[in-house]
Amino acid sequence: MSLIRTPFGFTSTAADVTAGVDLTGLRVIVTGASSGIGAETARALTATGAEVTLAVRDIAAGARVARDVAASTGGTAPHVARLDLSDLASIAAFTSSWEGPLHVLVNNAGVMACPERYTERGWEWQFAVNHLGHFALTTRLRAALAAGGAARIVMVSSAGHQASPVVFDDVNFAFRPYDRRLAYGQSKTANILFAVAATRRWSRDGITANAVMPGAVYTNILRHMGGDSAGKIPAELIKTVEQGAATSILLATSPLLEGVGGRYFADCNEAETVDRRTGTLQGVAHYALDPDGAERLWTLSEKLLGT
Repeated sequence: MSLIRTPFGFTSTAADVTAGVDLTGLRVIVTGASSGIGAETARALTATGAEVTLAVRDIAAGARVARDVAASTGGTAPHVARLDLSDLASIAAFTSSWEGPLHVLVNNAGVMACPERYTERGWEWQFAVNHLGHFALTTRLRAALAAGGAARIVMVSSAGHQASPVVFDDVNFAFRPYDRRLAYGQSKTANILFAVAATRRWSRDGITANAVMPGAVYTNILRHMGGDSAGKIPAELIKTVEQGAATSILLATSPLLEGVGGRYFADCNEAETVDRRTGTLQGVAHYALDPDGAERLWTLSEKLLGT
C-alpha cells in the first residue's frame, strides 16, 4: 500500500490547505479549541463555511475565541459548549445535548507531560484525558457521525508516541515508576490505535479516522515542559500555529482523503512506518498501527469505561 502524498508540506498553513474548500452546511466539533492549534483549527474550518462547535473546559475562553474567529473570518461565530474530558459526566452531558448529524470531529484537546496525577477512578491523567476521554466522546457520538454520511474523525497525536507503546498490563503505572514522558507517549500511541480501530469498525457507516502529528508548535500544552526549552527542538523545525493546524485541516477537509482511514500523517503527508525510535519528528511506530493492538485497546477502553 503506497503512502499518500499531497501538494502540501511542512510550511503549508491551514489557509493553504482550505483554499477552494467549501464546507457550507457541514457540522464540526473541535475539542480543546480555546487556544493554540485548536483555536486555529476552528478558525480555518469556520472560514470554509462549516458550522463549528468549540468543545472546551473554559466557556469564557471559548467565547473569546468564538468572537475572534467570527471577526477574523467574517463567518458565523462558532458555538461554544463545555466539555471536560477528565469527567465522564461532562462527556455524557455534551453528547446528550448534541442533536442531528456530525460531519467532522477533531479530537484536538490534550495534556502533555504533566506531573503524576490520577482521576477519581485511578486512571493515569494523560491516558484518561488524551485517550479515554476522547474514546468516550467519540463512541457516544457514533450515531451522529453515521448520520453525517461520510464523517471524518481527526485524532491529534504526536511524534511523542515513539516514546512508548500502550503497556496493556500497566496503563496506569501501578507497577512502573511514573514517567511523564512515557505516559504521554503511551496516550499518543492510543490516539493512533483508536483511529485504526474506529476505521475498521465504522467504515461501513462511512466513518473514517486518521491521526496527525501537528509538528513542534509552542502553545500552552508545553507548560509542563519548560517553555522554549522543551525537547530542544532546532529552530528550523518549529512551526507557527497556522502551520501546526494544517495537517489536521487536511484530514478534516481535503478531497484527497475521501474514504481514507486508519493512517498517521505529518507535514500534510502520510508518514513512513518505522521499527525503532527515529530521534526526529518523523515516522510512525509500527506498534501504533497494529490492528491487533488497536482491537485490544478498544476492548480495554470499553472495560475501563464500563461500556
